[in-house]
Amino acid sequence: MSTVNLKDAEAGLPELVDKAGTGEFITITRHGKPVAALVPVEAAELARKAMAPRPVGLASYLKTFPGLEVERNPAPSRDVDL
Repeated sequence: MSTVNLKDAEAGLPELVDKAGTGEFITITRHGKPVAALVPVEAAELARKAMAPRPVGLASYLKTFPGLEVERNPAPSRDVDL
């Protein structure tokens, strides 16, 4: 993983993009503090998927348990008078 300050990143962006394209991670700093990262597209897509909102609900939560298989009752529901 390389670390580059912002001014050098601006001046050498094409070379940094080539490095990221080959799989290298580049950290960009401003005043010595990390502020951004240049990463391969595959890593960005994995991060985007990991950060995506997940469905909320009891059924969705239960489906996350390994080995839990819930079968639906095939019997028709009963009639209710309202």
